[in-house]
Amino acid sequence: MAYRRATLPALLGGLLLTALLWWAGASAHALHLPGATDVLGGRAAAELERWLTPWSYDPPASIRSGAGASGGPDEGGDDRYLSLYTTAMRIRFGALFAFFVPGALLLVRRLPPVHGRMPAALLAVWTWGLVAGVSAMAVSAPWQIAAQGHGSYRFLPQLAGVIASGRQILVPAALVVAAVVALVARITAKGAGPLPRQAVPARAARLAASAGTAVVAISLVLLSYQPVAATIQTAFTGGGMFAEPGELLRQWLLLGAWAGPSGASPGDWLLYRAADVLLLAVVWWALRLLPGLLTRATVPAMAVCAVCATVLGLLASQLLRMALDGGAGLRWGLLHLSARLGDGVPAALTFGLAAGIAAAVTLRAAAGRAEAVDTTASTKDPAEPR
Repeated sequence: MAYRRATLPALLGGLLLTALLWWAGASAHALHLPGATDVLGGRAAAELERWLTPWSYDPPASIRSGAGASGGPDEGGDDRYLSLYTTAMRIRFGALFAFFVPGALLLVRRLPPVHGRMPAALLAVWTWGLVAGVSAMAVSAPWQIAAQGHGSYRFLPQLAGVIASGRQILVPAALVVAAVVALVARITAKGAGPLPRQAVPARAARLAASAGTAVVAISLVLLSYQPVAATIQTAFTGGGMFAEPGELLRQWLLLGAWAGPSGASPGDWLLYRAADVLLLAVVWWALRLLPGLLTRATVPAMAVCAVCATVLGLLASQLLRMALDGGAGLRWGLLHLSARLGDGVPAALTFGLAAGIAAAVTLRAAAGRAEAVDTTASTKDPAEPR
């Protein structure tokens, strides 16, 4: 699909995602009303407020109290710290738009929702919305930390905490946006001419999917093993403002957490490991289908789509864990059960990009080798006459 046809749905999706999250953040204060507590319950209202506050322009109590303690109105302390928070929110929403639009533009152009690609395009744009939201949180986090008045104290753990917030509300918001983007892109694709699927040798596609999945497995199987994760947490101490980087490293390197079946029955342990197997299966299957779905399997397209596939695998595994924990977790409510939904997106971005590059390189090498073999076979002289 041409850029001019893909630009409209990408821009519309970016504006809609920004508007939805702004509206969600602006609604956070309504949860303090007595009626909200009566309808939702105190625990559910508090949980929902925790989801919405990272997208609210209204400063949380910790920032208001910290700003007030840092200086009175005569010293300008209150205005200074509150303006830092306002700047952080402006950067957050601007970065959200700036991250979402280029990725959605690439996805709509290389994965147009026509000729059987509609489900793939919808899922890709949905998961890219989560990536854009988490990236926006990361970019704007330093200003939010500075607004609390003690930005130099344990900066990296604070940074990890800010990045991990606000991801739950991204899941439904990005799904709504993805549906709108896919429908608009389907309309704009009409009259665009043929958008054929690329012919890719099946063996090359399988090799590429296996290479990309192996990269994701490094994080999920090797680095997420608890003794290795503990080493990552404690091996790097840093110093000064960059002390204690362990939590941030875990956030960007680990897709999960697992240990041996000590203290649990082997059946239960295997049941919970099924979620990890599901993640890898989703990644492998998505990478296996991608070369044939893309109009052109470029390295950027494979990298972005691999990130989306990894996030999709994460969501599938988290939904499976929610189902497994449903009996015990529902005692605390559905919102509490969904609290970890969207977790692990930073690590999915890290290893998804690496997986996509590995898959693209493997695909080109394997497809080139297959093409060379076919060319050699077709140019061989026929059997000599008797």
